[in-house]
Amino acid sequence: MEQYFIIDFDSTFTQVEALDELARISLKNHPDREKIYRQIEDLTNASMEGRLSFTESLAARVKLLEANRDHLKQLITHLKKKVSVSFSRNTAFFKNHQDEVLIVSGGFKEFIIPVVTEYQIKKENIYANTFEFDEDGKIIGYDRENPLSREGGKVKLLKQLNLQGDIYGIGDGYSDFQLKESGMIKKFFAFTENIERKSVAEKADHITPSFDEFLYINKLPRAISYPKNRIKCLVVGTIEEEALAQMRKEGYNIRERDSIEEKYIEEAGILFCDEASQPTPEQIQNAGRLKVIGCFGRVNKKLAEAACENGVIIFDDPKHNPRNDDFIPKRVMAFMNEGKTHTSCNFPDLQPPHNVQAHRLIHIHKNVPGILAKINDVFARHNINIVGEFLVTNAQIGYVITDVATGYDTEVLNELKAIEHTIKFRLLY
Repeated sequence: MEQYFIIDFDSTFTQVEALDELARISLKNHPDREKIYRQIEDLTNASMEGRLSFTESLAARVKLLEANRDHLKQLITHLKKKVSVSFSRNTAFFKNHQDEVLIVSGGFKEFIIPVVTEYQIKKENIYANTFEFDEDGKIIGYDRENPLSREGGKVKLLKQLNLQGDIYGIGDGYSDFQLKESGMIKKFFAFTENIERKSVAEKADHITPSFDEFLYINKLPRAISYPKNRIKCLVVGTIEEEALAQMRKEGYNIRERDSIEEKYIEEAGILFCDEASQPTPEQIQNAGRLKVIGCFGRVNKKLAEAACENGVIIFDDPKHNPRNDDFIPKRVMAFMNEGKTHTSCNFPDLQPPHNVQAHRLIHIHKNVPGILAKINDVFARHNINIVGEFLVTNAQIGYVITDVATGYDTEVLNELKAIEHTIKFRLLY
């Protein structure tokens, strides 16, 4: 059976509400601009939360805009820089599912088409409103015959399209939920990467903090192997908010605690701690999911050794650099995203280049002879092409990154995990 993906534009495909942004461009020099901005934002939120009909909201917002074609050009340039992060990193999905992806929006084609077609979404699969202009290029209204200009427009449009197959809806607003409420789609995913509207999220089949999460739930190919919102970052001790804000922006699930408790460190994939709140070597041994520690201070030598033996990398700041609020999160994210170990205090140094045309696998093992040969034997037996491979060692461990061509059986991963002396194995992307 065919599958179709109905994706909203404002605050979903992009991080912002386009009409709100257009107002900030067109009313830049208006003496009452702040008052009008608030009016437009209030109208947007009232509609998205189901407190005001979409018809009334749209008409009122367009009337307040005082925009023209030149303003639209500026808006398009702005929106191209505001595509949601998890959408922008999954361009391969849109390329491979061009016939199944539909953009359905109460926004306007004039600014939606130039943004989404860069992601190889077909122009004929973009459904939205259209502006009306006067002879000077000023927006004077919109096509009121378009079903998307009216309350329940997405439901009316989908009935007209009569798609045959399983339909999944992704969006942040009440009009997106209406598709589920009408019975037109199989599941509705409330997209909360940019904004969470509680009145919508509580009615959704799933809350998806990123597009990676949507692809993961539905077992679809994605840019990263595991959604960041599913990785818990345990924070213990005094850590500046600026450092945590970077991790939140990246999508990690932040948990702040006063001390390290076993039940929390056992669930954590990342640990941030200050110098006074470091875990014990015994706690590290029981933290099976832990991949990386960011210590805002000097790390205890015994902890560094125990972490290394258990395949946990540590980035620390022995000089208490004032820049550590920026430095440590960046190092942690570089490891999580690309496997880079540069500046670690307990792992051998490796800075592999990013390879977007391959899958990246990380193998951490005890530093004994012959492991690399066994890794490559697995790939050879399964006829998998290696496009890049990097090995570094220290006294305790060997650290191997292998980039392989796409297309392999999951049994390959199981065999790599089963190699004797393996400490940790991870599919990065």
